Amino acid sequence: MESLALHSLSTPSTTFLLHRRPQPIFRSQSSLPFHPSSRSTPSIKSSPISQSFSFPSKASTFNPFSKPHFPIHANSSPPPPPPSPSPPQPLPTILQGAKPIPFLISISIGLIVRFFVPKPVEVTAQAWQLLSIFLSTIAGLVLSPLPVGAWAFLGLTTSVVTKTLSFTAAFSAFTNEVIWLIVISFFFARGFVKTGLGDRIATYFVKWMGKSTLGLSYGLVFSEVLIAPAMPSTTARAGGVFLPIIKSLALSAGSEPNSPTSKRLGSFLVQNQFQCAANSSALFLTAAAQNLLCIKLAEELGVIITSPWVTWFKAASLPAFVCLLATPLILYKICPPEIKDTPEAPAMATKKLENMGPVTTNEWIMVSTMLFAVSLWIFGDAIGIASAVTAMVGLSILLVTGVLDWQDCLNEKSAWDTLAWFAILVGMASQLTNLGIVSWMSDCVANSLQTFSLSWPASLAVLQSAYFFIHYLFASQTGHVGALFSAFLAMQRAAGVPGVLAALALGYNTNLFGAISHYSSGQAAVYYGAGYVELPDIFRTGFIMAVINAIIWGGVGSVWWKFLGLY
Repeated sequence: MESLALHSLSTPSTTFLLHRRPQPIFRSQSSLPFHPSSRSTPSIKSSPISQSFSFPSKASTFNPFSKPHFPIHANSSPPPPPPSPSPPQPLPTILQGAKPIPFLISISIGLIVRFFVPKPVEVTAQAWQLLSIFLSTIAGLVLSPLPVGAWAFLGLTTSVVTKTLSFTAAFSAFTNEVIWLIVISFFFARGFVKTGLGDRIATYFVKWMGKSTLGLSYGLVFSEVLIAPAMPSTTARAGGVFLPIIKSLALSAGSEPNSPTSKRLGSFLVQNQFQCAANSSALFLTAAAQNLLCIKLAEELGVIITSPWVTWFKAASLPAFVCLLATPLILYKICPPEIKDTPEAPAMATKKLENMGPVTTNEWIMVSTMLFAVSLWIFGDAIGIASAVTAMVGLSILLVTGVLDWQDCLNEKSAWDTLAWFAILVGMASQLTNLGIVSWMSDCVANSLQTFSLSWPASLAVLQSAYFFIHYLFASQTGHVGALFSAFLAMQRAAGVPGVLAALALGYNTNLFGAISHYSSGQAAVYYGAGYVELPDIFRTGFIMAVINAIIWGGVGSVWWKFLGLY
């Protein structure tokens, strides 16, 4: 789960060494010069001592003629002080770990399905019981009564305790090759951040293309396209490489987060990188963890994609590149930066590269290892080497050479958390398929679509749109895939959509809906948390770009896929 990846990254310093100067650093075509004095100055907080003590007022000065404040007793000893009131005791709670209301709602959904919804005659009792547990698990992923891993473990335990699944069947997905490939991808991402290789690549593009704001945005986008296939974590790319560079550029232009100056430069660069990251993730099979899961779930439904890395890239290449070229221009119009020219950026990037020094040995090893891994991901099927085996060999090289150590892997908590909850979801989804639930649901939907006399292209459009906009209910791309990918793929196949086309379209959609809101993906939380984009703006831009992406992928993509023979 990429939304959990950022907190475990040890991000190196990526500051551009940008010092405030008395002269303007950037010149704007809109006549908005930057002066250091225009920056907001942090207010000086009062001392904690002065906040803790106060002087008595005149009314409290001792007066011998005032009446005493306590009764005079014969022994002239002061009365005992009144008893201090005891602190209020917290009300007892049944659930101290889980959030009560989300917990009860999530459990209730499963119980209602299990005991109050009539079981279809086509479905076995075991399958119906597993469906109820699965729906409660999915509801918990949306409502979050507990952390994702903990809630998934509760669902797994319930399936074993109720004897819905055997222990072996419940844990069968923990040996899934694709899941381990996703886990190892987190380690590769840490290697990029630890060595500083990703930062160096992005800085070179700023040096080459950063003379204007628009050129700067294209430079950052192209650098992410170059890094993406070998750094399979959008959250790691966002938090470990691109956001620190964007913040340095924005601050040097006087564009402060959480202030009116955010629209000078920072807001545009953040929005642009966020939206383009969705397309760069859709371009390569290994650019995002959820892509690999899509391929695995498709195989379980009998949709076999030959040479998956090459097929995925060829089908995505034309629509993705059109979107990557169009997105900065569109955002330049709908959320324009106030600063149009950034003549100082290439010089600052050059200075930073000089401070970084020559390429280190660890960076060369990282480059060589990832070129080796990407090459085998492309050609591995032809020589009989699985993608997961390639990742294992690559990680072994990084460990032996000392680019990564085992403590780095142990500290990557998001990888191990993903292994736990992801395997549980995949295992449940696989068992639902084996027990016939998925085929039953897809037949029901297909029969409903047939009543409207829809052709398979129309059914494809309707189901893909539903799959896309349902993501407003999810805070994880991988969680969405684990919950709904198999069902929607089966529905489309039942409606007559070619299997490979349906699987690839769902996979591309899985990346594109990661940019519709501030919670829709791991990188969304990273970019929104930077403080440069207001919440209404991110929803507005996300919806506009979702429509534009749908037009480009639906129009350009359909013609391209027809040319490639996918239908």
